[in-house]
Amino acid sequence: MNDKFFTLPEERQQAVINAGYRVFSQNTYKKCPVGEVAKEAGISKSLLFYYFRNKKELYLFLWENCVKITVECMNAYRCYEQTDLFEMLLRGMQAKIHIMHKYPDAGLFAIKAFYEKDPDVAADIQKSYNRFKNTDAKDALAKLDPHQFREGLDIQMVYREMYLASEGYLWEMLRLPYINTEQLEQDFTKMIGFWKQVFLKTSDS
Repeated sequence: MNDKFFTLPEERQQAVINAGYRVFSQNTYKKCPVGEVAKEAGISKSLLFYYFRNKKELYLFLWENCVKITVECMNAYRCYEQTDLFEMLLRGMQAKIHIMHKYPDAGLFAIKAFYEKDPDVAADIQKSYNRFKNTDAKDALAKLDPHQFREGLDIQMVYREMYLASEGYLWEMLRLPYINTEQLEQDFTKMIGFWKQVFLKTSDS
């Protein structure tokens, strides 16, 4: 990658990044032409290739940028400092909503990229994901207070179930033509309320 990309005004950088997220979130890696990214960004294809040597480099940059902004936002919302699992999940959703306002198509791109099967990029994506997965999120689970839950529950399994349900709901929302972030937060707050009823100890337990 040409470092001169970072000398562009932030507004221009964001235009290219959002164009990449928008185009690559609509189809598989193989079927997304780089020319469409350039067109969306309002620049020539040759200029895009001046900043990124090829399609793979652009795609992996977009993925790494997605990871970077997610980690930064999760830390800003202090998600991994919580000892309450439900508070951690709520702050995580709030962080993702914050990202959506600046990068509307980043969430759908991230899901598409994670499940991408093209051998040109799939291994790199999974390697990067595993590096990300083994950072703050893993340590955060160890900080959770297990005494708040009903006896006999596997906390790791509880977290995974809620995480997958959250991602599934987010996937459905991201496929809509327009994302109502207020509705998203309201729905997710209700989901957390339901999980609390199911998994937390009651006063008589």
